[in-house]
Amino acid sequence: MKKENAITRFIKEPPFHFVKRGEVTKKHAILVRVCAIAAALVLSALIIVILTGKNPFAVYGQFFIGNFGTPRRIWRLLQGMAILLGLALAVTPAFKMKFWNCGAEGQALMGGLVGAIMMYNLGASMPLPLFLILTFIVCALAGAVWAVIPAIFKAKWNTNETLFTLMLNYIAIRLVSFFVMWVSTDGSAVLPPMDSCAMPALFGQSYLFNILLVTILTAALYIYLKYSKHGYEISVVGESENTARYIGINVKSVIIRTMLVSGAICGIVGFLLVVSTDHTINANTVGGQGFTAIMVSWLAKFNPLYMILTSFLLIFLKNGASQISTAYRIDSSISDIVTAIILFFIIGCEFFIQFKIQFRHREKKGENK
Repeated sequence: MKKENAITRFIKEPPFHFVKRGEVTKKHAILVRVCAIAAALVLSALIIVILTGKNPFAVYGQFFIGNFGTPRRIWRLLQGMAILLGLALAVTPAFKMKFWNCGAEGQALMGGLVGAIMMYNLGASMPLPLFLILTFIVCALAGAVWAVIPAIFKAKWNTNETLFTLMLNYIAIRLVSFFVMWVSTDGSAVLPPMDSCAMPALFGQSYLFNILLVTILTAALYIYLKYSKHGYEISVVGESENTARYIGINVKSVIIRTMLVSGAICGIVGFLLVVSTDHTINANTVGGQGFTAIMVSWLAKFNPLYMILTSFLLIFLKNGASQISTAYRIDSSISDIVTAIILFFIIGCEFFIQFKIQFRHREKKGENK
């Protein structure tokens, strides 16, 4: 009977399972990440040689040329980092309390939409400094209002915040499309740039204001989450809502307040995109970066300072992939494959930093006799 039980258990149980590691040292974590990146580069090199016959080292060199080849490309890299980092900062407070805010795209669009409405209706009738300050505040409020709607429903009726915030993205996109069609008098459904009431270049650099503002937001959010009472409450709610209630934290208030902060930051990013960068708006102004920001925040373990590195990595790969397609006149899918492999290995290694594979040993014959 014992032998039969052992055989049955061996058939039903898989040969290995994943076990959570104990305390992981920084040295071990860095080693795993370095090995993952090295493996990704080797695999990508093989694919490049097989599909294109190009020298993989020359192809990898295009990543650096696409990002650092000219001063303009460097500024474009920093601008892309600033926008992506701003959106990642926005979703981080909500994610820390396990409120899965997937609506950064729509919240930034609503901030940008209000900014465009202000530019279209009031831009020519107010002094520029006053107009920019007022528009900045209104954009932040618009993002906060759009974000607090699912927060109220979650706090009051425990609705699914993931679906709610996703659906609000599509509503925001349609509102932007309606506005553009309404104000474009030539029937082109394109809103011309409104340069006269846009953010002027700072020290001759169009992107410098965006970069400086997001740098300030990064430092402010790091201090807010790590050292403030509100940051502590967000962490406790994220660990356990029951524990938070037990020690006297008003969970509903924390959810609503945190989403107001997240939405306000998204609204500010919308201001940067519309008023400071594009000087116009369309349904693709954010360009899906609200979803990419989730990866940036997750890879950085919700640490605003580490997000600088993860946002740099993703924009570096994006710009480099574009340069590869242009330089070698190859289909963009090849460069996208290389980018996807590198990201896959980077994301996958995070799992093996936290878990390890443990194999089950077969019982020897006669062991249970």
